[in-house]
Amino acid sequence: MNAALIAGLRAQCGGPRDGALLRFSLGNALLGEGSAAEAAQELRRALDFDPAYSAAWKLLGKACLALDDRDGAAAAWRQGITAASQRGDKQAEKEMTVFLRRLTPPADT
Repeated sequence: MNAALIAGLRAQCGGPRDGALLRFSLGNALLGEGSAAEAAQELRRALDFDPAYSAAWKLLGKACLALDDRDGAAAAWRQGITAASQRGDKQAEKEMTVFLRRLTPPADT
């Protein structure tokens, strides 16, 4: 079923419905299939359409983490926190703050 969804979403890319939501949906479906690298590409395309799309930043961080790119995940979540804060998206801001905190545990003192 997910393969059909991905094919349907890909068929719309480049058409009149192409945009942040389409690319986010495609990235989400690809990540669900375990295709983290392709998901990250589509999420970056979503952010090209709308750099303030906090949900895309959040999912991009997860895709980067699935690729074992901790620096990329941290960078995505930092940018996502900024975008969410500017949009007033408190829930996304809190979630990404938690993800970032878990990614970089405090050093032992």
